[in-house]
Amino acid sequence: MQDIKITIQETTNNTIIKFNTNKILINGGSYEYSNIDEAKNAPLAQQLFYLPFVKKIFITANFIAIQRYDILEWVDVQEEVKEQIEAFLNEGGIVVNEKPSSTKEAIEIYAEVTPNPSVMKFGSNKSLTQTDVEYKNIDEASKSSPLAQALFNFPFIKEVFISDNYISVTKYDMVEWNDVFAEVRTFIREYLVAGKIIIKELPNQKESISTNKTETPQVKLEGIYGQIVDILEEYIKPAVAGDGGNIAFRSYDEENKVVSVVLQGACSGCPSSTATLKNGIESLLKEMLPNQINEVVAING
Repeated sequence: MQDIKITIQETTNNTIIKFNTNKILINGGSYEYSNIDEAKNAPLAQQLFYLPFVKKIFITANFIAIQRYDILEWVDVQEEVKEQIEAFLNEGGIVVNEKPSSTKEAIEIYAEVTPNPSVMKFGSNKSLTQTDVEYKNIDEASKSSPLAQALFNFPFIKEVFISDNYISVTKYDMVEWNDVFAEVRTFIREYLVAGKIIIKELPNQKESISTNKTETPQVKLEGIYGQIVDILEEYIKPAVAGDGGNIAFRSYDEENKVVSVVLQGACSGCPSSTATLKNGIESLLKEMLPNQINEVVAING
């Protein structure tokens, strides 16, 4: 049997709850089902639809979100649902039958320069992951991401950051992006078209910060902590993602009013990241949370 654990996470919609897993469930992308007929390719979803209160099911690489009907409250049944999902997964149950298509999927990869001259962003029309991951070397990648591991076989690749629908690649100074970006773009596209595994397992949270999950912590943050996270998620992350980077909340020092964030992807080591931090993030947080923020400091991922 596998050792798969489920943690329960509330959402802003009280009819929807997330069941997060410590293992990868599907190879990228996501699936949504509104009834048992739609879930013919998803044995787990079919089983869950037998529960009379289940209205809709959303499956991603590392969580299952379930929407309930109003006939009961989640607090009455969430533990039983958690145990049912855990039992199904640990007995080797199939989450989704991801059969390779007989025709190649229409996947497009485009390359974009970023404010960091060492980093190129490779965007995709395919969802790659629900959890941001960053790898500093091939040893880190070999533990959880076959795609990142394969990219490290290029001798000029220094770091790999995989986010929702893009990959940010950091190069060594031995080459210029103009000479190699087309080769990397073609490689990524062919890898995805072949249906190969992107991430097989989430990095161990005990490992270095570079491979930690950087999504909002599963414990629901309240007060000033929650407000900081909400501002970063709504105003900051979409902007930096456009440049191939990521900024995630790390901690808040209540006594000194200092916010710590993690810089990843194109943001990590970027010459303009200090200006972005001070002129953008720090200014916005000070404006939206008056008298609560003195400084924002960054940790390179």
